[in-house]
Amino acid sequence: MLKKLRVILAVIFFAAITLLFLDFSGTLHHWLGWLAKIQFLPAVLALNLVVIIALLLVTILFGRIYCSVICPLGVFQDGVANLSKKGKKWKYSYSKELKWLRYGVWVIFVIALIAGVNALVALLAPYSAWGRIVQNLLAPVWQWGNNLFASIAEKHESYAFYTKEVWLKSLPTFLVAIATLVAVVVLAWKNGRTYCNTIYPVGTTLSFFSRFAMFRPVIDASKCKSCHLCEHKCKAACIDIDGGKKIDYSRCVDCFNCIDTCKFGALKYRFAWGKAAGQPSEPETAPVDKTAVSEGRRAFMIGSALALGGSALSSVKALAQTEPADDTPVEIEGEGGFADIIPKIAPKRSVSITPFGSESVKSFYNHCTACQLCVAVCPNNVLRPSKNLKHLMQPEMSFERGYCRPECVKCSEVCPAGAILKITPEEKTQWKVGTAKVALSLCLVDNGTVDECGNCARHCPTGAIQMVRKDPDNPRSVRIPSVDESKCIGCGACENLCPSRPISAITVDGYQIHHKA
Repeated sequence: MLKKLRVILAVIFFAAITLLFLDFSGTLHHWLGWLAKIQFLPAVLALNLVVIIALLLVTILFGRIYCSVICPLGVFQDGVANLSKKGKKWKYSYSKELKWLRYGVWVIFVIALIAGVNALVALLAPYSAWGRIVQNLLAPVWQWGNNLFASIAEKHESYAFYTKEVWLKSLPTFLVAIATLVAVVVLAWKNGRTYCNTIYPVGTTLSFFSRFAMFRPVIDASKCKSCHLCEHKCKAACIDIDGGKKIDYSRCVDCFNCIDTCKFGALKYRFAWGKAAGQPSEPETAPVDKTAVSEGRRAFMIGSALALGGSALSSVKALAQTEPADDTPVEIEGEGGFADIIPKIAPKRSVSITPFGSESVKSFYNHCTACQLCVAVCPNNVLRPSKNLKHLMQPEMSFERGYCRPECVKCSEVCPAGAILKITPEEKTQWKVGTAKVALSLCLVDNGTVDECGNCARHCPTGAIQMVRKDPDNPRSVRIPSVDESKCIGCGACENLCPSRPISAITVDGYQIHHKA
């Protein structure tokens, strides 16, 4: 029953979290958004003490239930491992933990967290890794399927579906997602939970607590026949029958395969508070290795202090619908035949533009886990993963395909890590994330390509752009755009709708610290 219950819960959590990244409408987040907020790293970066304490208490009580039920990448590894053994004999075997690798990666993770190198933190976090895999590899297939239904529905005069543009938002992030998926699948196919128990630091952090769990699988040596069935079924390779019928609870993820397999009733999930990790149950009276217990307690205390201290220091550091853009080739028939409209490319910005509600560039990147949840729900194609090495995979705003509509606050509603604070549409118009700048050399009016334009002024939602005469003393002078920076909020409507190609004549630069009107 324990295994069946775990599997049912794991499937529910896994499906629900995956759907959060596939639901580009943002509708599911009203009911299931809390699933992203109870993931370990987002809770740490958001300093959500309630969630952090709850996860640690669950681990102390029941072991690493988080890894086998709540973490989507952990559940995915279990699925791959089960698929690899389907119809075959399970042949896992005990292996000693690679301490140098496991704790080496964990130390690097904590240092990166404290130093604010969140691109590296995001690369190692299991929740973020699964988000990137879904958003980059599975979401396009999902959206193509949606577009197929939209096409069929339209032919029957139904608008139950609407077409979603599918495009590659970031090649580096796409390649990272592929590499992560390949690594996870290969290791899970061959060795079960090796990737989880050697590379991912979240599992290592919880292992400091799980080794002292009150309830855990315990081997009754008087009933054990040393058949090794439980060891062969253990995806975490943490059961050592020949070495004294021991279980390494720091790596055990409570999948309950061993209990389900044992034919002699020698394995029970029961209260075992106070027993040292790896100590066999009664009646066997093996001497307790006091040195090992002492080392375990030191690891527990040091790990707790560094993990929670890292999250606190990181927080202290942090405190100091789509207007279509002509970005696809369009054929225009004229006397000269057909001409292609050049697609827009992003200008070089002196400061990256981060979403409304992020307060500042530094605060945003110090909290962002690069899970791509905000990218998934952005209806205006404004958010995409950064290609900048320092902020690789973390989102930024750009306006080649759309602009940030003042009434849209979906990204602020779904962010689980506190990188984007939840705001209302009314509050959004009070924040300034950047300001527009005019390059007259690119303006079609100023360089004589057209006699008049004013597209940027007509579409500015705050009235920050006015068309003024280039020569105030000449009534026949052409009108060029002039930006009132006190009114500009940095939404990018002017940049997106400017007809100049490939670089807009009016572009937005971000503010390091966002201003509030």
